[in-house]
Amino acid sequence: MTEIFKMFRITTAESEKIMQSVNEPHAHNFEELIIGMQGQLEHFIDFKSRLMDAPFISFITQGKVHRVRPLPKDGQCDIWVLRFKSEFIADTTFSLYASFHDKANICMQGNGCSEKLNMICGIIYDEYQQIAPDFAVIRQLLSALFTIIESERRKLNLDDEESKKIQGPTFKNFLHLLEEHYKEPKDVNFYADKLFMSSRNLNLICQAILQKSVSEIIEIRKLTEAKNLLMSTDKNVAEIGYLLGFNEKAYFTHAFKRKAGVTPTEFREEMQKLIS
Repeated sequence: MTEIFKMFRITTAESEKIMQSVNEPHAHNFEELIIGMQGQLEHFIDFKSRLMDAPFISFITQGKVHRVRPLPKDGQCDIWVLRFKSEFIADTTFSLYASFHDKANICMQGNGCSEKLNMICGIIYDEYQQIAPDFAVIRQLLSALFTIIESERRKLNLDDEESKKIQGPTFKNFLHLLEEHYKEPKDVNFYADKLFMSSRNLNLICQAILQKSVSEIIEIRKLTEAKNLLMSTDKNVAEIGYLLGFNEKAYFTHAFKRKAGVTPTEFREEMQKLIS
């Protein structure tokens, strides 16, 4: 996508066209927010598939491999899709949470949240359809959407104390650094030095939020990218390992199997069966 922001609506007719088209798992160079008012969404993400009834929210961070299939239910389908470059809107705690806590999808409760989101989406869409849309207005409304979604997610999944931890600037800065350097052979000391703190304190922060050490988080991020590459490219196992800082295929295979429970080749075969 070359535009900084794009929005469209999937109706029943559009969902039927999508179902008839080639729809392989893929990754985006943009962020994507999907808000379902009617119908269903079959979503393959985080290496598993889920079928959700509307109302639902799904957020796909840049680079995540996924596949969506919008489906009518009782003959109805009404789904908003908002796509935007990461630089269009300031980082949100929701996007960080979705990346690292396996919470890309949210099924909304009957508490009026979906009506609020639908109303705001309608206003954004009206502005987007203008000959010269005001992207400052769209940005503010998109921020409002994320605020409402974050509130809903917190009610369903998190207590206030954990939410405050995730919003902490040190943790967010660590995740930004990780995105820049996870393919390189950087250890805990590298990240701690960049954050002007001790390795011990950085580990304590990560343990408190994710219950994992910094080394484990780095390894998980590498593993996630390895899975993405195994699914979305034809690169062989050795090539993928090398791209992620593993100089030996055997070491990469061992590290992958230790975390995933299967070898890279077995994982690729399993995913091909699942999405076929």
